[in-house]
Amino acid sequence: MSSLPIAAKRHRISLLAATVFLPVAFADISPARAQQSASPDLLPPVTVTVPTPPKAVQPAETKKPRRIARARVPKPKPAEAAAPAPGTSVGPTVPNVVSPTGIVTSSGQAPNSVTIITAQDIATQQYRTVPEALATVPGLNVVPVGGPGGQTSVFMRGTNSNHTKILIDGIDIGDPSTPNAAYDYGHLLVGDIEQIEVLRGPQSGLYGSDAIGGVISIITKKGDGPPRATASIETGAYGTFNQNLGLSGSQNNVNYAIGVDHLHISDLPVTPLQLLPPGQHAIGNNYDNMTYSAKTGADINEFWSVNSVMRYTDATLHFTGNSGFPGTPNAEQSTHEVKQFFTREEAVLSLLDGRIKNYFGINYANEWSSDIGPGDPMATVTTGTRLKYDWHAVTQLAAGQNLVVGAEQQTETIDTTGFSADNGNKATFVELQNQFADRFFLVTNFRNDFNEQFGEHATYRIAPSVIVPFTETKLKASYGTGFKAPSLSELFQSFPDFAFFSNPNLQPEESKGYDVGFEQPLFNDVIRFGSTYFHNDITNLIVGVPDLDPAVPPFAFTYGNIGQATTEGTENFALFNITNRFNIRTDYTFTRAIDAGTGIQLLRRPKEKWSTTATWKPIDQLTLSATVLHVSSWLDVSRDGLETNIYAPGYTIVNLRCDYAVNDQIKLFGRIDNLFDLHYQNPTGYLAPGLGVFGGVRFASYDVK
Repeated sequence: MSSLPIAAKRHRISLLAATVFLPVAFADISPARAQQSASPDLLPPVTVTVPTPPKAVQPAETKKPRRIARARVPKPKPAEAAAPAPGTSVGPTVPNVVSPTGIVTSSGQAPNSVTIITAQDIATQQYRTVPEALATVPGLNVVPVGGPGGQTSVFMRGTNSNHTKILIDGIDIGDPSTPNAAYDYGHLLVGDIEQIEVLRGPQSGLYGSDAIGGVISIITKKGDGPPRATASIETGAYGTFNQNLGLSGSQNNVNYAIGVDHLHISDLPVTPLQLLPPGQHAIGNNYDNMTYSAKTGADINEFWSVNSVMRYTDATLHFTGNSGFPGTPNAEQSTHEVKQFFTREEAVLSLLDGRIKNYFGINYANEWSSDIGPGDPMATVTTGTRLKYDWHAVTQLAAGQNLVVGAEQQTETIDTTGFSADNGNKATFVELQNQFADRFFLVTNFRNDFNEQFGEHATYRIAPSVIVPFTETKLKASYGTGFKAPSLSELFQSFPDFAFFSNPNLQPEESKGYDVGFEQPLFNDVIRFGSTYFHNDITNLIVGVPDLDPAVPPFAFTYGNIGQATTEGTENFALFNITNRFNIRTDYTFTRAIDAGTGIQLLRRPKEKWSTTATWKPIDQLTLSATVLHVSSWLDVSRDGLETNIYAPGYTIVNLRCDYAVNDQIKLFGRIDNLFDLHYQNPTGYLAPGLGVFGGVRFASYDVK
């Protein structure tokens, strides 16, 4: 059977299930409009003196800036204590964020629910992929189908997997070639990442389509200071063999950061033995990923600067697919190949001593995939592209008062065997960021999109926060609207041989959502805890429905805007800085995600999730960390999608981490995943990795992380 009919059959099966049970269509769920610079300054500028001989870089507070002489929009001062000497503290800082407003802002002042994962977090916890880094983030459920390289979905605050916008350095990397335009997180490596920002709640007022659940913004490393070379090598369970190389720095008016990241797993068990036909042996997944990245920038003069970001991924996954009806695992493996290229070229014009900054950008994303299974005569090749031109200006009206205005135009395309289509979108937006007396903060934005297919759509968001005097309690709230545009496949791709027809008259999915919460520091921030309640009402959901058009065969199916859903819950955390060498953080999320018409729980949205991470630095050179992650039961479907209402039991796993700095240039590290070798499936029909022991070494010309 060829791959194209197989794809059509999958469409048919999912549509059939959707007509009976809305959560099936809601379980595996479009275009993006990022307003971020390609190269934001996350931290205040610092000077790094060339070490002779190399020695550890000193804290930012003790070194004078030696950076590009460029006018800057003043940044809000981070609400944090002076940083301790390097190597003596594992306590948290208050990093800057970009995604809540598109402007570099202290996270202590941001009125949004946002989680920040820094490069130091990535090094300490030894994450290798973005899904690993997101696993403990409150409000998220990460579903990897078959471990690294398998299709990976992220559900934010109970919304669909295509209701979260994903950005890399301001580039929208949502995939227009997939049936519902959901992005597959399975191929994102972390070797070049400086910071991941998880922004929760409807964000379409700034970011446009797809931001119903929120935004995940990835910012890659930017070169700074003298040349710094890095390398790492790791090996361990499942035939793991990973390497990373990097070179970064800055000189005069130029900065640069280039990197190569390689992840390889040769034999990862994925298929449960009870699903195999008698006498058939399981074949483990084999995955190989090479990711290349480059980020450069230059200040031409006091007015103009330019930035460039490029990222290329070449990955191949050999996995066990299904065939037959009902489906059973194949005796031979299928092959899924992915080639992704993302780039942003940007020019920045600074006026009036930096009080006005204009950003002119060109974004391009190309996502190519090839799929071939046993018996297929040839591979099915699909390509999705997105080309976007954008401009936005940041104006400092007064101290703490910033105005952002912008406009953009984008075109996205899909091209596969026997089918191609495209669609365009134009948008304008405005945002006002206010800060009053370092106590009250307010962000409001409004956006209007004009889509070539469905016309205009307006969205907005308002988010106030206040820090109460004396108690220093932070009170925050937000209300916003969101939407998700129909995908190119939903609009235009039909499979008449399988009685499935697209619907060019689809309208966007829409949402209204709000949250309200607080954060409370105690004992000079030795303890900090907080809680946020969220609520989303989603309408016009695109689900499978019978096609009543008399021009099509009987019992045909199509898409329709008839679904409704409600998601609500709480996100809670507590942080204990017991000493400057030992801290504990606990997060707990409760999510109620239901079909608003039937009251039935939505697929793959567990009601409860909690995690606790303890980090201890007994001596300057040694860091120890332990994480416990618990995910409660959820509603699921069988591996072939034909059986619904499956109760999937929850799981609790323990991970351990350790690293030891031999000197300023060499660090040894080791990790144990799933310490107690818990056997569980996530999702149903796919084994999660069991006990895994890994170790390696990192090198740097100075200041090894």
